[in-house]
Amino acid sequence: MNLPFQQTDVLVVGAGPTGLALAVDLARHGVTALVVERAGALFPGSRGKGLQPRTLEVLEDLGVLDAVLAAGGPYPVGMIWQDGVRAGEHRMSDDIPADEGAPYAGPWMLPQWRTQEILAARLAELGGAISFGREVTGVAQDAEGVTVAFAAGAPVRARYVVAADGGRSTVRRALGIGMTGEPVDPHPMLVADVRIGGLDRDHWHIFPPTGDQGYLAICPLAGTEEFQVVAQFAEGVTPDLSPDGIRRVVAARSHLAPEDLTEVRWASDFRPRAAMAARFREGRVFLAGDSAHVHSPAGGQGLNTSVQDAYNLGWKLAAVLRGGARPALLDSYEEERMPVAAGMLGLSTRIHRGETRRGDATRQLGIGYRDSALAVESREALPEGALRAGDRAPDGIRGGVRLFEEFRGTHWTLLAVGTGPAGPELPGAAGLPVLPGRAGVRTVRIPSYEAYGDGLFLIRPDGHVGWAGDTADSLAAYAAGLTG
Repeated sequence: MNLPFQQTDVLVVGAGPTGLALAVDLARHGVTALVVERAGALFPGSRGKGLQPRTLEVLEDLGVLDAVLAAGGPYPVGMIWQDGVRAGEHRMSDDIPADEGAPYAGPWMLPQWRTQEILAARLAELGGAISFGREVTGVAQDAEGVTVAFAAGAPVRARYVVAADGGRSTVRRALGIGMTGEPVDPHPMLVADVRIGGLDRDHWHIFPPTGDQGYLAICPLAGTEEFQVVAQFAEGVTPDLSPDGIRRVVAARSHLAPEDLTEVRWASDFRPRAAMAARFREGRVFLAGDSAHVHSPAGGQGLNTSVQDAYNLGWKLAAVLRGGARPALLDSYEEERMPVAAGMLGLSTRIHRGETRRGDATRQLGIGYRDSALAVESREALPEGALRAGDRAPDGIRGGVRLFEEFRGTHWTLLAVGTGPAGPELPGAAGLPVLPGRAGVRTVRIPSYEAYGDGLFLIRPDGHVGWAGDTADSLAAYAAGLTG
């Protein structure tokens, strides 16, 4: 029997953090999106439990930061154990103080299942929904759109499709896009969410390897009563994911007794690897998150890079579908995100292998798009270290104005920095550029601010500087390049 097609602007395959963040962003831009998920419910585990400072900025813009901060907590200090005795503390990452340009200094712990619940609630608030039990069985596209078939239910016809369906992405495989990479570590790993007694919740408990036993780490999951257990095994071993199997591992590698582990809420095994898709786009289908790049969990880069994929793509899809942008704008997604993914994969691998610490780079605040076609820098002779087109636009308060509050939303922001006699002039309403998007351009003037330097800065909806200049002379040409 031929089933009628369901129609949508964007079909998002996968209801993980990537797909949900994208759906939230599209919804606030007024784009109709359908999220489909193969499973019958949201992912139940803690796997990606760390939110980096740049991701916290993204979540603030998406309207969920208060819920994220209320539900999670800071990372605990590591406690190293030897023969049942506390042998010393270990800082899991470098301490970097917050400053006014970067209000969130360190990672924030929140189990992945809770991050997804918060994003799903925000999506529902914006009128969106998730369709569960939808397993993709086929993908076909033409010049006008994409048709996706499912094992059950009507096919969906969408103008664009985003594959956010994980490292074993069905959509990516249907498109014939290869993924290449390397094992990061030949040792299999176990990860589980458990209830456990006999350990304080103020530390991340680390039991170094001894003899033929791999290491064991037991981390309290902020905002819950659970701990995350991570254990490493010898090559060729298949971890036993049963509650009794996990109890045996914990008892063999720590001073705890098997009965101290009272409940296993979720468990999985994996082989740490780093891999990236050959391309992030095939016609009207885009890859985002783990479907495009798979990381070692070390350093907490995978989920964060994935959410930022969504944040980069969301406003661009909306600009093309609702804002009058040229479809060529979508080419910038792969151009901008592939180098970032490659860099974060390398960082995750080096951290896993102990070649570098979790430092400033893991915060992802330095990620930018200076080489993008969307980054136009018209100023000359800038000093070293100056903010440039393509960079993340810093926060700060000047003249009673908090910049992130002005940037928040779906609009572009034309920021004039410097109010002295030689300060830049903002064009009047009639002289503002016509930029893609329903929300238009917001103009903001602040006094001189060293994080920017005096000048004009056009801030994209995703918080990056698109264009910068001393005057507005070339601003109209920049806008015309986006809208045609």
